[in-house]
Amino acid sequence: MNAPFSWSHLDQWHIGLGGLSLLLGASFFYLWGIMKVPSYSRWRIVSFFAGILVTFLATQSVLGVFDMTYFSAHMIQHLLLIMVAAPLFALSGPLDLIYEAGTPRMKAALDGRIAAVILHPLVAFLAYFVFIPLSHLTGVFNLMLTHEWFHHLEQIGFLLVGYLFFRIAFGIERGQQIHPGLRLVFVMAAVPVDTVTGLALMMNTHVPYHGLLTMAPMGASVAWVLQNFHLGGAIMWIGGDALMLLACIPITVHWVRWETVRTRAIDAELDAMGL
Repeated sequence: MNAPFSWSHLDQWHIGLGGLSLLLGASFFYLWGIMKVPSYSRWRIVSFFAGILVTFLATQSVLGVFDMTYFSAHMIQHLLLIMVAAPLFALSGPLDLIYEAGTPRMKAALDGRIAAVILHPLVAFLAYFVFIPLSHLTGVFNLMLTHEWFHHLEQIGFLLVGYLFFRIAFGIERGQQIHPGLRLVFVMAAVPVDTVTGLALMMNTHVPYHGLLTMAPMGASVAWVLQNFHLGGAIMWIGGDALMLLACIPITVHWVRWETVRTRAIDAELDAMGL
């Protein structure tokens, strides 16, 4: 069993060579693209490295130390990855950068059928709709607790699924787009996924995963583990819904601006026709 959390642990770090290598590799690859395209948007660059920072804090800080010991810590890490870091990566437009800086083969791959299927809005929505309950309401979660490599794979899954979802929601990257108004519907339709999953976790009358009892801090009772499990469900429900609604603000602003510009263009055409 692990030592229980105390505020003195806030300065602890969980530096894993695998995770650090992936973050550094992604950063160097993005920097390579920036060198190829010096005019690339500074806001997108800032968004990317902000995403790297959030991912680092979520996986390598004290959250990474206790994410398999406290279900509540795991949920905070989950939200940071899929609803903070992933949207920042979506805003950074990595596929646009690859397309501008990449080789002809890279461009052909992004224009190909496989990429079109993977990046399709329905695929993004279904991936989010399936991944969230699958990773928390099934035995997949127990696999994460018992296998470190699977735990890291789950963290990557949070980032990838979140990126695919929010790149459609924000609509700033190349590829198939949906109407600005439908982007708001797209996000709101996914809110029940987090709500239902969080409520399902909170309604458990016993600890559903043996791994949570095995990984619990020293001296923790079964009742305490269940209480922390319920806290994790509440974090997912309330925190997840709050972050989703927060993401709706820029989407709504963009929609209003788009409709304003479109209305002005239609009015100008009607005036030109004398109507």
